[in-house]
Amino acid sequence: MLAGPQSRLAEFLMLVRSTRDFLRGFRILHFVGPCVTIFGSARFHADHPYYAIAREVGRRTSALGFTVMTGGGPGLMEAANRGARDFGGRSVGCNIQLPTEQDPNPYLDRWVECRYFFVRKVLLFKYSYAFIALPGGIGTLDELTEALTLIQTGKIRNYPVILIGTEYWKPFVDLLKEMYDEGAISAHDLDLLLVTDDVDAAMAHLEANAVKVFGLRRVPRREPRWWLGERGVAPPPVAASEPRSGQSE
Repeated sequence: MLAGPQSRLAEFLMLVRSTRDFLRGFRILHFVGPCVTIFGSARFHADHPYYAIAREVGRRTSALGFTVMTGGGPGLMEAANRGARDFGGRSVGCNIQLPTEQDPNPYLDRWVECRYFFVRKVLLFKYSYAFIALPGGIGTLDELTEALTLIQTGKIRNYPVILIGTEYWKPFVDLLKEMYDEGAISAHDLDLLLVTDDVDAAMAHLEANAVKVFGLRRVPRREPRWWLGERGVAPPPVAASEPRSGQSE
């Protein structure tokens, strides 16, 4: 994509491939219910301290009635999906095709395979009412700052953004404060984040700022239309709230 203009055929094929991924993603994820997207490192596996925390975050998020959505890969993404499975809730992922590190984890009810990062990010944000960032690398930071940018610019609503791991995220928070001191961002932008080590506090923040603020309510499951090739996802013991797009209206 950085090679500049290519042949008309090559650019047309890129358009077709991205459109195909969008259509497939919209069809697969249409019935997953309102989600909370959980970001985190693909490299922190079961022996890492944050794996157990991510698993608990996934379980508790599912217990609120949300579908847990991740990037679909290993590490903390796997842990969050595994936590949703622990509770018996919905667990979905938007996987990206990469040479290493990124195979769909075994705790997904449904997943989308994306060729392009920009398609994947649209899907990760489209269906979610909140975003939780666990410790991670450049990809996690990219997704986190994308969420903050979309909220700051009004492209999506003022959905809660939660950072788990105060020490880990301290340099990032300090950078935001420095940006504020320099006048690059406003004081309101600093309020877009909750930074905590307390899972109880994170869940209370979700309840107050996602469930209540946006008037989510329990509704019967909507049946997929077979003639469109749609398949549903089995409902969790706690009924899902009414699905609405994560995009602003």
